[in-house]
Amino acid sequence: MRAAAAELGYLGPHPVARSLRRGRVGSVGVVLGEPLTYAFDDPQAARFLAGVAGVCAAERAGLTLVPITGEPDDVERVAEAIVDGFVVWTAADDDPVVDAVAATALPAAIHGGPDRGPPVVTIDNRAAARAVGAEAFAHARRPAVPSFPLDRARESGLLVDPDPAAATFPITRERLAGYRAATTRPLKVAVCARNGAAEGARLAAALMGEETPPDAIAAMSDELALGALRVAPDVPITGWDDSEAADQAGLTTVWQSLLDQGAECARSPLGGTPSGEPAEWRIVRRTRKRCPN
Repeated sequence: MRAAAAELGYLGPHPVARSLRRGRVGSVGVVLGEPLTYAFDDPQAARFLAGVAGVCAAERAGLTLVPITGEPDDVERVAEAIVDGFVVWTAADDDPVVDAVAATALPAAIHGGPDRGPPVVTIDNRAAARAVGAEAFAHARRPAVPSFPLDRARESGLLVDPDPAAATFPITRERLAGYRAATTRPLKVAVCARNGAAEGARLAAALMGEETPPDAIAAMSDELALGALRVAPDVPITGWDDSEAADQAGLTTVWQSLLDQGAECARSPLGGTPSGEPAEWRIVRRTRKRCPN
């Protein structure tokens, strides 16, 4: 029969038709609010996706990346995704893709927030930021924070004591609030458009070029911290995520397992239920070894 089917050019049942019979597609959609290359360029995004992929592999499910561009057709792209459910990578409060994911009525989980609809998997970012900020700013008179974007406009710039509530990205908002609570001094914030060492170095250089440069820096990621180290090697600097590069540089940082958080998120669209408890975190204290090249 297979030989006859081959002669006729019959390739078998169409995958979509098979999925209708089984009641599932066999794929998890990962909604990225970043350019597609971000999934491969950013170490933290790569760790998170590895956690998602590990669960998909164990469940014999595929993984579909759904990149978000900020254009009106984002909602349509989500609605048309042929998946069993969604994992959303850190969206803003006002991002319509969150409502688009909820409107599909498919199981989903969101990493980092916002907390409106699907369950959220994250650490207590405010508590972690306050803890590492207390160490970074213990003797500081001019503390500074290289920050993630405040909102979907992703505009970079230098600010003094911005209201954390103005940030529409929940992770940015919670970390700013934690850093703000860690010091009684005015807090300079360098908002970075992208999470990368080059952007961290550029904004740190702007901070160091001011008349009163910072004497302590607590960055929202290891990438931003490593960038700051290039231009401020003598300033106390902390990071976030405990990357391999942070270990090599002797960077004090916040540890969290994005691999485990990715796995936790992936279980929801595959029929599981996230625990609802904040993920683990801890401060990793190191002595500065060297400035990265």
